[in-house]
Amino acid sequence: MVTTHKSPAPAEVDVLVVGAGPVGATLALELARHGVSSLVVERAEHVSRHPKMDFVNGRSMELLRRLGLVDAIRELGVPSDHPFTFLWTRDFADDPLTGWTYPSVDELRLRMAAANDGTQPREPYQRVLGSLLERLGREHCRANDLVRLREGWTVVSLTQDGDGVTVSLRHTATGERDQVRTRWLAACDGANSTVREQCGIAMDDVGQRALHCDVYFSSTDPVLAKHGRFFLANATRGLTLVSRDGTSTWTGTFPLPGDEPFRGDPVEVVRERLGVDLQVDEVLAVAHWEGRLAVARTYRKGAVFLVGDAAHQFYPTGGHGANTGLGDAVDLGWKLAAVVNGWGGPRLLDSYEAERRGVALFNREMCANLLEVWRRFPTLAAHGASAAEIVGFLDRERHQIDNAGIHFGHRYRHSPVVRHEEGAEPPWDWRSIVPTTWPGGRAPSVRLEDGTEVFDLLGPEMTLVDTSGRGAGRPLVDAAERLGVPLTSVSVPDRHVAEVWERDLVLVRPDHHVAWRGNASELPADCTALLDLVRGQVS
Repeated sequence: MVTTHKSPAPAEVDVLVVGAGPVGATLALELARHGVSSLVVERAEHVSRHPKMDFVNGRSMELLRRLGLVDAIRELGVPSDHPFTFLWTRDFADDPLTGWTYPSVDELRLRMAAANDGTQPREPYQRVLGSLLERLGREHCRANDLVRLREGWTVVSLTQDGDGVTVSLRHTATGERDQVRTRWLAACDGANSTVREQCGIAMDDVGQRALHCDVYFSSTDPVLAKHGRFFLANATRGLTLVSRDGTSTWTGTFPLPGDEPFRGDPVEVVRERLGVDLQVDEVLAVAHWEGRLAVARTYRKGAVFLVGDAAHQFYPTGGHGANTGLGDAVDLGWKLAAVVNGWGGPRLLDSYEAERRGVALFNREMCANLLEVWRRFPTLAAHGASAAEIVGFLDRERHQIDNAGIHFGHRYRHSPVVRHEEGAEPPWDWRSIVPTTWPGGRAPSVRLEDGTEVFDLLGPEMTLVDTSGRGAGRPLVDAAERLGVPLTSVSVPDRHVAEVWERDLVLVRPDHHVAWRGNASELPADCTALLDLVRGQVS
């Protein structure tokens, strides 16, 4: 008698998230917000000491507020009274040539309190170490009953069929093997994404790649406080010095001439290029990274989606990389949840690439725009430009950091799940938020007469904001109930909100973007068709 031993069937999950960095953790928590469970696998057993990112923009903070993370992020971040200052210097021993200053978080809050016209964010930005943000994300994943986190596991291979994806995993320390069967896979596994490679998805680059060295260190040397508090300082010899916590931890970054890692003492390079005999208390980490401006040719292959750095890679200038990724995570997260929960149709998942790849392409150009200032500053100095010429050039570029329009102004013009309008689109402004409910764009943040924020009234799924004061949206609410589309109806009979929001009825998605708007007289006769469009049920 011959006994056959069958391998155990792979564990089955609705969504497998590969990577537990800030993007992967946000995606898992977004799914959980909508009641969908996920498995998160992360190759590193412990959070990296290297801080990586250091800036969460106001739009990302609005999205993270929905997940209940904002207070904890601000607790971990740079104090709210610290200025957002860029210094441009020849030698740190001398006065800076000039500086760019953007308001602190406290100053922005004063602006927000003084204006209630939709031109202000719901949340200001926050400077915070990426390593701390990653740790926070992992902690919240562990604490959430709908998220299972497996650290120390890496993807070896994957195969797809018509019903999902089979993923082979390996434990990075023990070599133990496992398999997971998933309906959907979200690749949040970074710039060197194994999943992207397995799927054979190419990246489109613009410009040149360049290798850089980061040295992350602690120093209480008073020389670093000579010019007051600042976010970062650029030196003409080719160094960017970033204040990581506002007090004693720093990163010095410099480009490398070739494609080989730096073998010398990076602290000596920081001293030489900064022009001061800096005393370093401890070197915390040294890392090499490749600067690249690349976007994946497609964000999806079957049941696999690319998210964050797996889909796009930017230089750190402008903080676009992580923030674009956080927007990706929320966009894909609520859409996957809608499909898993049965009310979202197939076009909803198609809309992920239609919406988010355009954002990445735009942000790549914005990153390149600021990167060119970074390049020209030391080049002008090396070519003998006078201090007056360099300052004149930099003064013309001050607008680079006063860029609310870049962070808040994305409109999903080509989305298949937005009911678009004809006519002239509202203007877009580099420096400010243009308050409009133009379909595809972010709805304006505005307060009611009693101080309540409209954003805080929005439900977790679709929300119909009715400013008519007479229940004009009832037919749409009834249609949603018949179709099983979770819809929160919010009556806001506030004249000021009605003026800023421009229409009696505004249908808002879970990510604050407008899916449709209209006055009471413009409510479609067939509300079912409208809902089928915005939930992706229409082919």
